[in-house]
Amino acid sequence: MAGLRGEDRTGMNFNGKHILVTGASSGIGLVAARMLASRGARVSLLARRKDVLDEVCAAIGDNAAGFAADVGEKDQLEDAIDAAAGHFGPVEGLFANAGLTGGFTPFLQFDPAVFEETLRVNLTSVFWAIQKVLPAMVEAKKGTILVTGSMGSKRGMAMNPAYVSSKHGVLGLTRAVAVEMAPHGIRANCIIPGFIETEALERIPDEQKGMIARRVPQRRMGSPEELAEVACFLLSDAASHVTGQDWAVDGGVLESIEVG
Repeated sequence: MAGLRGEDRTGMNFNGKHILVTGASSGIGLVAARMLASRGARVSLLARRKDVLDEVCAAIGDNAAGFAADVGEKDQLEDAIDAAAGHFGPVEGLFANAGLTGGFTPFLQFDPAVFEETLRVNLTSVFWAIQKVLPAMVEAKKGTILVTGSMGSKRGMAMNPAYVSSKHGVLGLTRAVAVEMAPHGIRANCIIPGFIETEALERIPDEQKGMIARRVPQRRMGSPEELAEVACFLLSDAASHVTGQDWAVDGGVLESIEVG
């Protein structure tokens, strides 16, 4: 990709590019899929719940199609990606967003089976998905990969070793792919959500949500739309010179120290 260099200001219009989003039936993935479709992308939505996918794709329109798969099962994931490519053509952009929280348990009691499952879904499945879509991108000499990381990609967190390990891992994986694939015109970045108002946070008591919001320099949580805007940018040609980066959408949490 030659880059925009000032002569092309349409980088946020996807012009029919095929973008595949995992974890797309709710939350960040769904909002991003809707936004991508509204900006001209053909969007494949991957998630486990076929009935929900059918419903949301019908609402989005003809430029969206759903493919049911558990990303933690390699055969299901690869079959879904093949089906998506058969429907919309080769995947030109991958938003690997699906993931598990891993649960909160003291380290000494943490279930090894939960640890392995969390790494398989949060990290290994991202490797599988990237490896599956890369050949077509290499052949086309262009492509974009975006992975959902976490503040746990950058910081430690008590009582959740599986989640923190997996999210540190996807950041390293993203950087490795970015370096190796740059000569092929392929970019890879990791988006870092802060405290975003998703279904998971809705289950938290209001008092606790208030405490969380007060930890954010902006004194509020972010919206899925704010996160999706940055995701769309990183997946678009407008970010043609951005690769190998971790991009936080967190209201300033990670890079700030407040005194007093």
